[in-house]
Amino acid sequence: MARSDEQPRPDLGKNYTATRSLTLDLAAPLSDADATLQPHPDASPAKWHLAHTSWFFETFILRDHVASYTLYDERWPFLFNSYYDGEGERHERCRRGMISRPSLDEIRAYRAHVDAALLAALPGFSPEVRALVELGIHHEQQHQELFLTDILATLHENPLDPAYLPGRALAEGSTPPLGWTRHDGGEVMTGTDGDDGFSFDCERPRHPALLAPFEIADRLVTQGEWAAFMQDGGYSTPSLWLSDGWAWVRDNRIESPLYWRRQDGEWSRFTLSGRRPIEPSLPVTHISYYEAEAYARWADARLPTEAEWEAAFDNADPQAGNQLDTAAPVMPDGTPGPFGDCWEWTGSAYLPYPGFTPEEGTVGEYNGKFMCGQFVLKGASCATPRGHARASYRNFFYPQQRWQFTGVRLARNA
Repeated sequence: MARSDEQPRPDLGKNYTATRSLTLDLAAPLSDADATLQPHPDASPAKWHLAHTSWFFETFILRDHVASYTLYDERWPFLFNSYYDGEGERHERCRRGMISRPSLDEIRAYRAHVDAALLAALPGFSPEVRALVELGIHHEQQHQELFLTDILATLHENPLDPAYLPGRALAEGSTPPLGWTRHDGGEVMTGTDGDDGFSFDCERPRHPALLAPFEIADRLVTQGEWAAFMQDGGYSTPSLWLSDGWAWVRDNRIESPLYWRRQDGEWSRFTLSGRRPIEPSLPVTHISYYEAEAYARWADARLPTEAEWEAAFDNADPQAGNQLDTAAPVMPDGTPGPFGDCWEWTGSAYLPYPGFTPEEGTVGEYNGKFMCGQFVLKGASCATPRGHARASYRNFFYPQQRWQFTGVRLARNA
């Protein structure tokens, strides 16, 4: 959350409205049936995302800070709370796809109700409450990315390979040679104190890290390079894999990135624009930590640490790169730079920084309680709303998860 002793952006109402509108635009191509399905327990139905983000604003802002506000429907918090134990019992995550009612249109009406009430009350909010609104905006931007990755997983379950929306033409061109940028190491500063704008509590405080000299790749690993890894027996060579990763490969019969399929000897992949041939020059996506780590070992390299990645790209423009601007289909396009196309796995566990303090109250459950068993990803993806990313941002997933737009940037010792 933005620190309460600082004033959030003065255009808070404009940013709130733009964020809420983009979510509705993302949902516009979907039927009620599309928006109800839950493809697997890690994903959520599209209309659940629309409702949950509204529940967040209704619960932590309208209910708690607007005396005249009454809940839109007293039954709905049970349905649309995600993981906030401080808010009581909730519907099982793995059964969100069973919530056929309320309908998609009823949830749109709920969103309109919450928006009208919040915008009416916004001028009178204290800096502390405005900071909660800012947190809610960034929370919804996270769910916009989840919305797209979850609808991709949903449509992938359909044997017809339906497209969310039409996409661009296939990419042409060769892959540039892999280059390396040297960093001399030494003491570097990572994280943030929140002085330059919004940050989540897990990004704070700014603190020193000691690095040995290293080199980091100037681009992401491509689909063509990943195909070479597969051709060379990457998924059948146990010496390349961590023990847990090799067990995951065997138990789940993994032989390619998620959404790849081989037919008549040719590989294709499922995208938000439907099924498409492999595009060798574009970044590979939907890779687990286990796969990324194995590929790096195969390539005589390793994954960068979180501190190395941040030191290498601390001065890069987080607004540049292929990110989400409008409700158009998103796909990696090979745009240079560390922000965009896909989130980049690091070799660092998601743990608290020295001096970490979670936010007070129930919103303090947002990040801190997940600091166990997950790995940090840095950068941004083609589904990240532009303006959401920064060098200190800490995305995190379990090592086997790969339905997000996740990819690989290599590092090595200098």
